[in-house]
Amino acid sequence: MNHNARFIPSVASCNTSKFKQLNLSLLCAGLLGLPLMAHAEEITPTNLRLATVVNTEDTYHIAAERFQQLVSEQTDGAVSVEIFPNASLGDERTILEGMQIGTVDMGVITNGPVANFVDEFSVFELPFLFPSAESAYAVLDGEIGQEILAKLESVNLKGLAFAERGFRNITNSQHAINAPQDLDGLTLRVIENEVYVDTFRELGANAVPMAWTEALTALQQGTIDGQENPVNAIHAFNLAETQDYLTMTRHIYAPAIFIMSLPAWNGLQEEVQEIVLDAASEASSYAREQNAIMEAEQLAELAEAGMEINESPDIAAFQEAVAPVYEKYGDQFGDYLQRIQEEVK
Repeated sequence: MNHNARFIPSVASCNTSKFKQLNLSLLCAGLLGLPLMAHAEEITPTNLRLATVVNTEDTYHIAAERFQQLVSEQTDGAVSVEIFPNASLGDERTILEGMQIGTVDMGVITNGPVANFVDEFSVFELPFLFPSAESAYAVLDGEIGQEILAKLESVNLKGLAFAERGFRNITNSQHAINAPQDLDGLTLRVIENEVYVDTFRELGANAVPMAWTEALTALQQGTIDGQENPVNAIHAFNLAETQDYLTMTRHIYAPAIFIMSLPAWNGLQEEVQEIVLDAASEASSYAREQNAIMEAEQLAELAEAGMEINESPDIAAFQEAVAPVYEKYGDQFGDYLQRIQEEVK
């Protein structure tokens, strides 16, 4: 017999009548050395306002709803998440600025606008940086991505997790695109980010940076010829109504980011912070899975709606054309670009 062993009551013994007058969950967890989970009565009732600029068909909204569900489940409803889609709280820059001053609690935001607040995020926007979604996930969820995510605290924001916008592709209303020269003379909306602007100017397009809400109006009015976005956004916003051609360039992998107001984050109890972090991570993984599942179906529906889709453009020609972008920005990101390139090899 091991005389050093301590007597530990079984879970069953904790359910006997002599323990009924005690807090059973506290006693059993404490005696068995199990972690205590926050109970609803221990959590301050909180409502978090989560904003996006997308409609309810978009992957961002899918991620937000998954996050909402997980947080509610893990806090027994003590923490609720109210989702504000369709840019009802402003465009992405406005949402980020609202988070900085604490008027918006959180959002799912495209990486490009975030890079205007923390320069290092622009490294992910370099064209043809990631050969596959899996290589992007390895970088974003690994040491490099988490280092850059933490830099948001320097601008009064809290990075929670990398979700996904996806690989971006070009649409336009004028003609089919197979190589960079086909972009000559086309006016394309791009994200308000200098890497995007320079990338498309090197490709020969007239790149016009503008907020997404403004871009939708410009596309409908025909004041711009096209735009670039992942398939999920092209589908969610019914761009086949104004865009006749889709070219699967997959030129930039665009993360989306679960971001929280740092003041709002600091106001949460520690156990709630852990729940929020875990929920953001799980919701991000869920959004990635949904993107992969839905893309083929979305492409089929876009083709059925009348879009002409080029699934095999001259990628080598596009890669060669954007080489000056690397020359311009390569040294701007410290050693991050080199580290990413080594990682994806």
